[in-house]
Amino acid sequence: MTKHVYLDNNATTMVAPEALEAMLPFYKERYGNASSMYSFGGLVAKDLDAARHRVAELLGAEFDYEITFTGCATESDNMAVRGLLSYYRNKKHIITSTVEHPAIISLCRQLEKEGYRVTYVPVDKNGVVDVNYLKESVDDDTALVSIMHANNETGVIMPVEEIGAFLKEKKIPFHVDGVQAAGKIPVDVNKINCDLYSISAHKFHGPKGVGALYVRKGTRMRPLMIGGHQEKGRRPGTENVAGIVGMGVAAKMAVENLEKESSLAALRDRLQKGILERVKTASVNGGDVLRTPNTTNISFEFIEGESILLYLDQKGIYVSTGSACSTGSLEPSHVLRAMDLPFSKIHGSIRFSLSRYTTEEEVDYVLQELPGVIQTLLEISPFWDNEKGEGKIME
Repeated sequence: MTKHVYLDNNATTMVAPEALEAMLPFYKERYGNASSMYSFGGLVAKDLDAARHRVAELLGAEFDYEITFTGCATESDNMAVRGLLSYYRNKKHIITSTVEHPAIISLCRQLEKEGYRVTYVPVDKNGVVDVNYLKESVDDDTALVSIMHANNETGVIMPVEEIGAFLKEKKIPFHVDGVQAAGKIPVDVNKINCDLYSISAHKFHGPKGVGALYVRKGTRMRPLMIGGHQEKGRRPGTENVAGIVGMGVAAKMAVENLEKESSLAALRDRLQKGILERVKTASVNGGDVLRTPNTTNISFEFIEGESILLYLDQKGIYVSTGSACSTGSLEPSHVLRAMDLPFSKIHGSIRFSLSRYTTEEEVDYVLQELPGVIQTLLEISPFWDNEKGEGKIME
């Protein structure tokens, strides 16, 4: 019987059983509209308040009302960036990085078409944002800065506190895409000094289809959509009560399990060490700096990552070649390109991302099956010399 080992938890995690159990009544007995005035809906509103409080605790927010629920982190990112820009219309300069998630990168490219000037801050060989370059890029026309807390492909943690302190002094709005950080490492929006912080429930064992945006008290912005009064007018539309309740439970569990998340690094390192010992063409991307405890990005030189993914899929091992939001694209990872990796490593990169439900037995199964897959693919690779047992020079 084929095992099933899911190591793509940066894309989406299993919904925690406790979160799922909490959601079910809101599809059956407690389906009232939380925004209605009658008691059947008003009682449900209290559950939204409880979820909002739990998400605020996850992020270290001072006030519950600083949390706005959305449909996903992509919406949160768009709401943050466009919401700020629509308020500060006289400023046309945006600063972001070359390794952001497509939700920010693609948005910035669109904004360039709309007349905005975007500075893409480079990263070093480990994928860490060049803070000095960012500081030197700020000018009187800068409307906002948007930098991710942790990279979705490598897990590399960005120096957001240093950036936030600088931008606070300059009085420039700071948005942080915290999707890959929340629930994996401690987050404190006040220590970061950010004005906006985006998260998504399904990254920390909550349901898909619900996210949140932290908006610091006093932050000026306009809503992305126009409609009703829900979420204090920031995000009109009937609330996804079941999803929000599930997110609240997942946020509570994430806070309680943060210590376990940090111990997950030992299991990640065991997987990483085992791969490097067994596969001589393997190397870690971003491994010399702080990363989220669940993620490692490994290049298997001279073979295609898609081939590795398909071969592992046949063995019941599920991994990713990069961002799930980029799946289907033939373009190599923009993150690894920004890190200036050689072509032979970029195309053979695989992201392994664990969760608190990942077991030692699952890691051992991957270490058992992966080396054979790599050897098979090397033997048929046009970039590998089987006689010499080494890679060919790639033009």
